[in-house]
This record gives sequence, C-alpha cells and structure tokens, in this order.
Amino acid sequence: MKFVFIAKHRNIWPVAWLCDAIEVSRSGFHAWLNRSPSDRSRNDEAVGWQVKASFLASDRTYGARRVWRDLLADGVECGLHRIERLMRLQALRARPRRRRLLKDEGVRQVANVPSSLRTGSSRPSGRTRSGLPTSPTSGRPRAGCTCQPSSTCSRAG
Repeated sequence: MKFVFIAKHRNIWPVAWLCDAIEVSRSGFHAWLNRSPSDRSRNDEAVGWQVKASFLASDRTYGARRVWRDLLADGVECGLHRIERLMRLQALRARPRRRRLLKDEGVRQVANVPSSLRTGSSRPSGRTRSGLPTSPTSGRPRAGCTCQPSSTCSRAG
C-alpha cells in the first residue's frame, strides 16, 4: 500500500521525498514498480475475464455460485470465494428476481348486476346505483327542511 501511494503521488512530489516521509527505500519502490505481475495476479486476470463473460452471458442474472458452477463446467479450476472476490472487484452484482403476479386462469365470475345497469339505461327515480331505494334522510338537508322529529336530520326539531 505504501508503494501504491508513492506511485499515485509521484507526479506531485519527488519520489525521494515520498520515500523518506513513508520510510521506505527508493530502490525498493523502483524494484516494485518494474516488477512483472505475479502468477496469481495474471491468473486472476484470466479467470476474471471468464467470470465476466459468464455473467454477461447469463444476462446479468447469475450470482457467484452459478458463475462458479458455470466455470467448473468449462474446466476452470477455482474456488467459490475466489469467484466472489473477482465479482466484487469488477462490481458484478446479479439482478434481483422479479416478483411475478399470480397466473390468470381465465375464470371470471360475473357479478350479480341489475339488467338496467348492464344495458346502460337510466336508473328508475328514487333508486341509487346499487338498486336500493333512497331514504328520505339520505343526502344533505336543504334549506327549509321538513324532516320528521324522529329522523336523524340535524335540522329537525
């Protein structure tokens, strides 16, 4: 991590100053800088490409376990935790499953609707949409209300 910091900031400050501040040798930094990648990192890069190809072939729906099984079927020897790590490094996350609606069986129940409402004809007077007769106290009382004293009208009595 120290060498990475130096490599990132060597365009801003001299390498000698950075190495002195972090207390590492300049020769160690330059040896790290010119060193070839390790076998493991090269292998991780090759497997990473196969992980990404398998993930994209699944339309971004496979998680680490399915990608791992897919690579094992292709003959790539690797572990599940390695696949998880490589997917994390590449920011590959499977899409969540879709919630599906219940299947429509096609069976419909016809509601018991009066024929006058099915045909669209006007309601008979004194009846509501449900076909029940209107009550004399239903609705808002008008000015000069002539309600009976026993009714529930607020203007009565």
